[in-house]
Amino acid sequence: MSSQQWDERYSTDELVWTSTPNQFLVAEAVGLPAGRAVDLACGEGRNAIWLAEQGWEVTGVDFSPVGLAKAKRFADRSGVEVTWVESAVEDWTPHPGGFDLVAMIYLQLPQPARSAALASAALAVAPGGTLLVVAHDADNLTRGFGGPPIPDLLYRVSDVTEAAVDAGMTIERAEQAIRVVDTDDGPKEAIDTVVRAKRPS
Repeated sequence: MSSQQWDERYSTDELVWTSTPNQFLVAEAVGLPAGRAVDLACGEGRNAIWLAEQGWEVTGVDFSPVGLAKAKRFADRSGVEVTWVESAVEDWTPHPGGFDLVAMIYLQLPQPARSAALASAALAVAPGGTLLVVAHDADNLTRGFGGPPIPDLLYRVSDVTEAAVDAGMTIERAEQAIRVVDTDDGPKEAIDTVVRAKRPS
C-alpha cells in the first residue's frame, strides 16, 4: 500500500489498530534497560508510545502523515514525548549505531525494498543494542489468520536472520510464533516471524 492509501485508512477518528502494544515487543523489551529506541513503520504509534511510557527516548518513523498526526495526538493524551519522522522506512537514513533498540513491527514491504529496510534497521543498532523484527510469516497465508493476502509482503525467519548476520549481529531468537487473535467467531491463530538479534558490545 502507498502512503496515500495508508492515509485514507488512518483518516478515521478511531484507531485502526488497538492501542495495546505488540505482545512480542512487550515480551522482548521488558527486560532491557531503557535507552534510545526507534519504532519503524510506527503507524498510529501504539508501540512507540508504550516504549516512551517505559522510559525510553523514542523516535517513530512512518510514511503516512495522517498516521503520524494520530500518533502525536495519542502520545499527547498519554503524556509522553516521541520524535515523529515522516519517511518510508527503506528511505530513512539513521545515524549508524544511534539506537539501543530498533523495532520493526509488521512492516509490509516487498523485495528489494524489504532488504533495504532491514539493512537500514541493522545499521541503526548501537553496540550492545537489540534489533527486533516481528512480521506476518509466509506460512500465515495458508495456515494462519489475518495479515496481508499477498505472498510478496510476507516474511520468512531466514530473511531476517540472514540480514542480521550480514550486519554482524548475533541471533538471540528466531522462530515462527503463534499469536492468538480474538474475532467475532472466537480466537484464531496467526503465524508471525519473530527475530531478536544483538549487536556485540
